[in-house]
Amino acid sequence: MLSRRLLRNLDFVTIAIVSLLIVISLVIIGSATHINTPSDERYWFVERQGVFALMNIVIVFVMLNFDYKILGKFASTLYWINMAMLLAVMFVGQSALGAQRWIQLGPISLQPSEFSKLIMIISLADMLDKKKGKLYSFKDLIPIFLYVAVPFLLVLKQPDLGTALVFMAILFGMIFVAGIRTKHLMMIFGAALAFMPIFWHFLKDYQKKRLTVFIDPNVDPLGSGYHIIQSKIAIGSGMLFGKGLFAGTQSQLNFLPENHTDFIFAVIGEELGFVGALFILMLYFILLYRGIKIAGLARDNFGTLLATGITSMLAFHLLVNVGMTAGIMPVTGIPLPLMSYGVSALTTNMVSVGILLNIYMRRQKIMF
Repeated sequence: MLSRRLLRNLDFVTIAIVSLLIVISLVIIGSATHINTPSDERYWFVERQGVFALMNIVIVFVMLNFDYKILGKFASTLYWINMAMLLAVMFVGQSALGAQRWIQLGPISLQPSEFSKLIMIISLADMLDKKKGKLYSFKDLIPIFLYVAVPFLLVLKQPDLGTALVFMAILFGMIFVAGIRTKHLMMIFGAALAFMPIFWHFLKDYQKKRLTVFIDPNVDPLGSGYHIIQSKIAIGSGMLFGKGLFAGTQSQLNFLPENHTDFIFAVIGEELGFVGALFILMLYFILLYRGIKIAGLARDNFGTLLATGITSMLAFHLLVNVGMTAGIMPVTGIPLPLMSYGVSALTTNMVSVGILLNIYMRRQKIMF
């Protein structure tokens, strides 16, 4: 069990922010889905999300009893487990919305690509920790990029471009903190931009359409552009204070697709308005600030890299999800952390927060 001294070192600000986000999430999911389900199952999504939130709280508490450094010992094993899960999706995965990303385990649909983000952070943190002070040339970076490339390509194959891009955000955030030279980082970004036209030819047709309608949604207003158009209408109609819970017309009348998952921020904008959306964004910014602070206070390089990877992941999710609902980012299917409905995403985010709490709690050497 945790000693009192360790418990006093907990980051209660992060705990409060995450708890508030989960409570708000359950309310918004309830509002977004109560009309779209039969009366006897009206709050099925809320109950399911709430149950798994409680289960994850227990998991986080158990995690706090173990020093986060133990994760480094299992990094290699976790990496290969990740490979096995992503390969399993290719052969026994379930398809939905044109993508094969889920594995059915009884009544639960798990999305291995969600878990692969956290596993990638742990594995990469261990690898970069061992290469501390050795990232001086492109030759030093090649093993790192190859290490990430395999799961990146497996996720891209599903196809899941959004998660694949999350891998890139995690990678660049972590190698930046690990000590990569700025000129090398700029050269990599330049090369990535130069290869964009070639990369375009490897995209699926629906992915190309998403990028096209991002520039002009009216090119296909009843098809690929429908999500963006309805989302922007929902957010704009909320105005300053919103229409009120359970009163958003775009959401309640089923004009807004995926309103409890990918486009839940549009429901927030419509029902809680600019003030409510701004309040929730402030909660996220505080959470990201705490993540950066934890990375700076970590007692070792491994902890710093772990916190950096987790914060990079959360920041990218927030930026892309809010951006796509507002029409300033392409639609990628990336959920809003701790807010969108989804067992796999919720578990990944909660365990990630648990690791952050673990790093902060052990930021100093504590005698037991």
